[in-house]
Amino acid sequence: MSNFNEDLFVSEILEGIPNELPPFQKRRENVNHAPKRKDILSETEKKLALKNALRYFEIKDHEFLAKEFIDELEQYGRIYMYRLKPKHIIKAQSIDKYPCRSRQAAAIMLMLQNNLDDAIAQHPDELITYGGNGSIFQNWAQYRLTMKYLATMTNEQTLVLYSGHPLGLFPSHTNAPRVVITNGMMIPNYSSKDDWERFNALGVTQYGQMTAGSFMYIGPQGIVHGTTITVLNAARILQASQSNHSESQFDEQSQLNPCRGLVFVTSGLGGMSGAQAKAAVIAGCIGVIAEVNPDVVKKRHDQRWVDEVFTDTSALINRIQIARQNKEAVSLAYQGNIVDLWEKFVTENISIDLGSDQTSLHNPFSGGYYPVGYTFEEAKKMIAENPEKLKIAVQETLIRHVNAINKLSERGMYFWDYGNAFLLEAKRAGANILVNNDNNNNNNIGDCEKFRYPSYVEDIMGPMCFDYGFGPFRWICTSGDNNDLIISDGIALQVLEQMAINSPIEIKRQLNDNICWIRDAMKNNLVVGSKARILYADCLGRINIARAFNNAIKERLISAPIVLGRDHHDVSGTDSPYRETANIRDGSRFTADMAVQNFVGDAFRGATWVSLHNGGGVGWGEVINGGFGLVLDGSQECEIKLESMLHWDVNNGIARRAWARNPAALFSIQKAMEINPLLQVTIPNIASDDIITKAINKSN
Repeated sequence: MSNFNEDLFVSEILEGIPNELPPFQKRRENVNHAPKRKDILSETEKKLALKNALRYFEIKDHEFLAKEFIDELEQYGRIYMYRLKPKHIIKAQSIDKYPCRSRQAAAIMLMLQNNLDDAIAQHPDELITYGGNGSIFQNWAQYRLTMKYLATMTNEQTLVLYSGHPLGLFPSHTNAPRVVITNGMMIPNYSSKDDWERFNALGVTQYGQMTAGSFMYIGPQGIVHGTTITVLNAARILQASQSNHSESQFDEQSQLNPCRGLVFVTSGLGGMSGAQAKAAVIAGCIGVIAEVNPDVVKKRHDQRWVDEVFTDTSALINRIQIARQNKEAVSLAYQGNIVDLWEKFVTENISIDLGSDQTSLHNPFSGGYYPVGYTFEEAKKMIAENPEKLKIAVQETLIRHVNAINKLSERGMYFWDYGNAFLLEAKRAGANILVNNDNNNNNNIGDCEKFRYPSYVEDIMGPMCFDYGFGPFRWICTSGDNNDLIISDGIALQVLEQMAINSPIEIKRQLNDNICWIRDAMKNNLVVGSKARILYADCLGRINIARAFNNAIKERLISAPIVLGRDHHDVSGTDSPYRETANIRDGSRFTADMAVQNFVGDAFRGATWVSLHNGGGVGWGEVINGGFGLVLDGSQECEIKLESMLHWDVNNGIARRAWARNPAALFSIQKAMEINPLLQVTIPNIASDDIITKAINKSN
């Protein structure tokens, strides 16, 4: 269906799960599909999974649906209920198209559908947005029922979602969140990878990733921006190391284009990793990205995010040398396994400047990382038919992967873990990834230095962005009107330029990078799906931009409400010891108080919806993260909410980072307390290393 049918759209939303079930339909052939999941359920558990699925339907339909659903479970490892997939186009429509009694709920429907847009979702028929398993819902019955609840609810109700399951509408009040979402919240001893496989197959939980299960994904634009900022700052670190100067000693002019002529090699073009090709070009370097899935390579090439595609490593190397000589900003895709490419660089003695990896290693044995020596189709088949063989092949591949990276790093390459659990899974595979090559050392709680390579948060995002309160702030124009987006870009640019005039030197570079970003945003053509934008801003920047948006809506300069949000990958939103909290070294990086407190605090300070997830980025059981959505409608009530909620949403994390003795966070929280005297944060008294050493020595 190519044309929008408004009558069908409205009727299917209001219908929910239909009394007369729609005819059987196979999943589509023209979209990417999730791989077959592990056959992990016992016969008794399969019966339970079937009973769980049938409870959405009237008893009269159980007999024929039971056969259909058990076939799905056997064939795909999950019950997706393809029959229930609606006929209407699923994509972000203008907010006025949605049937509703609550304008806030209509905005949530828009955001939810954006996550399932064919142009955005990685596996749309399986309701997976990105990361191989980042789900919005577990099945299409949950989608239909949730949309009906949202369309019929009022501002005196709150919808509760348990891992995609709409528990129901509960009486609340106008200042309460319209939706409260939890995903994958398990008892801690039941949060292993196999636990996810089992309980997800049973239909009782799901992996919401970060912005997938919270309805806040805006397509690859978000990670394009984050990757651009990361690559720019990585180049500055490399520049400083090569010059034997500290990164801060370079003046701004010398670092305006630090990536020019540098070669950045990484892997992954699907889902969020697809942003790497575009980000490399925006940052000004030569981006070389390996991807095993030919359909994904074609998609990014057709999208013009990849400039050129190669299947031969020798031809690719020749092209890299030409690009390096001409200092081109270009994205080159290698359709093949990243390990073959890294090993070719080693044997051919090719110099690489920057390196990373964005395969989905949070999900290494279910399609997130493919072993070398097998075709893409062979590896997919092995996932379902011989998972133990696949696991061995993946771990052997990781060992080779790390060996090649180690050799290139010894020649001067700056490599970082991109928060995809690369270091963690390489360690588990027995790769030479630790400084002392001791893969049995699990006691280094206080710092992350046991790994040869830093995570990107540890070296870049943590000290340069998060500790200062800078993080991925985003907004979505619910009108769907490009003119509203252009106006909002201009407002944000004006706010940042004004802030930069008198900004402290500590944050000036981050402000300038984001001024350049927003100034070129339209030229970079990053919008896929909803009319959305992202930039990194600190607490003051977020509040000032949001307030200006609210005023613009009030004055009808912007025609419809704006949804504010952020990635969970932010200052306060995520506790993840190998990623977002990797540069917290007081031992608390393995705790999750910050993310949980953030979720609760956002809820009672005015968020329109809130979410809390187990898993995201580095894997299920490895991280707790949360997010929010806030609908601005131009009202005075919204101004009160945005100031209260955004202030908490940023300063909660800065305060935690300051208590961990992070210097930049101590600077930032002191500034925040000067601006708002109602903020009173406990500041650490820092003990000298000499006193600690003397006390330990004396006790021994």
